[in-house]
Amino acid sequence: MTTRSRLLPAERRRRLLDVGARLFAARPYADVLMEHVAEEAGVSRALLYRYFPNKRDLFAAVYQRAADRLLAQTRLEPGLPLSAQLAAGLDAHFDYFVANRNTVLAANRVLAGDPVIQAVIEGELDVLRGRLLDVTAFEDRDRELVSSALMSWLVFVRALCVEWLTTEAFSRAQLRDMCVGALLGALGAVVDVDRLERPG
Repeated sequence: MTTRSRLLPAERRRRLLDVGARLFAARPYADVLMEHVAEEAGVSRALLYRYFPNKRDLFAAVYQRAADRLLAQTRLEPGLPLSAQLAAGLDAHFDYFVANRNTVLAANRVLAGDPVIQAVIEGELDVLRGRLLDVTAFEDRDRELVSSALMSWLVFVRALCVEWLTTEAFSRAQLRDMCVGALLGALGAVVDVDRLERPG
């Protein structure tokens, strides 16, 4: 067991999240027990429960932090072709998904009906849609069409990534190509997508 030490509450919470993130990434959700987290973090179960009343709350905090970090890594750069920006953003997410397969599957399979976990996912998707919408710079009715297409695409990407992690039926390169192609194809049916592929 790790030696216990006195920490400020924010630092203690951060350490608990670090341990939780590591355990949820390494094991299926059902196999992670709160006593494992407490032991690994070097705290009593009573102290752990003061920060996180149950395993779902700990997982939700771990997943929210991961979503925040992913969003920080996937800032879009106006002026680049849309496909290049999509590929870069997708790669950042794929890196996380590969390193945290059990966590991603827990959020999208085991806890798929949990409103707290789904709120984290929906919040991330909404931010990503807003960023992509700003990059496309369409206005009026085209903007509304693109906004709807983007949200549908983000849900598609999420589902396809879960399928990829579960079955490994296709390569990461194929996954990226399908995701990029799906959005460009959908947008190309309703707007001038060629202008989004021209740099500057």
